[in-house]
Amino acid sequence: MKSRHKKLALIGGALAIIGIIAALVLNALNSNIALYISPTDVAEGKAPQGKAFRIGGLVKEGSLQRQADGVTIAFVVTDTAKDMTVHYKGILPDLFKEGKGVVAQGKMAADGTFTASEVLAKHDENYMPPEAAKAVGDAQAKSAGAEKPKASY
Repeated sequence: MKSRHKKLALIGGALAIIGIIAALVLNALNSNIALYISPTDVAEGKAPQGKAFRIGGLVKEGSLQRQADGVTIAFVVTDTAKDMTVHYKGILPDLFKEGKGVVAQGKMAADGTFTASEVLAKHDENYMPPEAAKAVGDAQAKSAGAEKPKASY
């Protein structure tokens, strides 16, 4: 093999290895992406089936139910337009409270509830995750728009 052919083979091999590494990295990143979905979007069927995603909003007042084992919890997340029941097994964050902002990551269960693998609570009295604040604002705008009668001329 000539020196020129050896160089071309080496460059081709290096490019192939770089391509394989890039494909593996992109595949790993794609499988770890968790999209944010509001309860209204879930009710409209926009939630990915079989994939993890995040749902956020406010914890509905009076919805928190703890099981006897102390770690199994059910609560309702609302964006003020639609509600979604969330089941979680684990220790909730210290700042988790009813009526406050929350984001839960997990998957939809067969019974239409959301099974969370992670629950994140707000970290400040006035803070709500941006996605949750937007979802609540959008839901309130939709419901306000639905209540107003349309003008006819």
